[in-house]
Formats: sequence, structure tokens, C-alpha cells
Amino acid sequence: MKTVIRLSSKDEVKALPILLRHSAGMVLRGRTYVIEESAARALRHAGVPFEELIRESSMPRQEGVVAGERI
Repeated sequence: MKTVIRLSSKDEVKALPILLRHSAGMVLRGRTYVIEESAARALRHAGVPFEELIRESSMPRQEGVVAGERI
């Protein structure tokens, strides 16, 4: 499951080594990341605060489209 998070500039420095180790995520502008749920758990375990913007399970879906499928 994917999660979209936002980090402060201070917390991004702490999070980057964890994200590089735990997730083949996507980096967006504004210190926003699309990461695996396991990477979010690793950040929480390390005490790195982040703002969770959206989880894959709560993302709106189009009928007949599978998660991860290009549309």
C-alpha cells in the first residue's frame, strides 16, 4: 500500500537515509514523498515526524481500474 507524506526540511534530513533503505518511493516537489507503508512504519519507529496526506486505500478509484494500473 502506498502512502503520500510531507516532511519538514529539518525532518527530511533524518528521513532520507531511512527512505533510501526502505522504499523505492517517488519524490514530488515540496518535500512530498510517495512511499510504501513499510517505509512509513520505519519513519515512525525512528521517531521522524511527518504529515500523512493520503493512503492508497483512501484514494479515489475509477471503476474498473486496478491500483497501480496506468490510465
